[in-house]
Amino acid sequence: MMIAKMQCEMCGAEAKGPLKRIKIEGAELSVCNACAKYGTEVQGTPRSSAAQSVRPSGSPAAGKAPVHRTRDVFDRMEGDLVEDYPDRIRDARMKVGMTQKDLALAMMERELLVKKIEKGELKPEDEVRKKLEKILSIRLLDDSSSEPADLHHSRMTTTMGDVIRIKKAKK
Repeated sequence: MMIAKMQCEMCGAEAKGPLKRIKIEGAELSVCNACAKYGTEVQGTPRSSAAQSVRPSGSPAAGKAPVHRTRDVFDRMEGDLVEDYPDRIRDARMKVGMTQKDLALAMMERELLVKKIEKGELKPEDEVRKKLEKILSIRLLDDSSSEPADLHHSRMTTTMGDVIRIKKAKK
């Protein structure tokens, strides 16, 4: 039998006692006593949360399907948008012989959106990015797995810690 550990949905700390149900800017959260001061306590039956949906193996509530943890924004992150996305989009669009209006119609989006993205004034959201990638057959996300491990270090600048180590080494 697996015992679920209750965590504060705000700070992530393991709960030492019962969690309180509070409302912060429209969102209901189960939080520890320390975080409860940041919102107003909600009275009544709490909504089902990931922590409450965990039951002993194979014993969901009678007639109800077990509730699965919803994916958060970090689960959906696929990579970073490339810095030269406006150029890649414009070049790919011109290569296939489309105007900005043609691309907007193919994506079922506004032409103004395409113009702003190509100027670099607006970063495309995931849904729009995926449409662009599919229609133009391009990739707009950094593939960080292809970067060498030392590339990150080569971009780093000198820090105060480096200066202190250099001065100590000279003495």
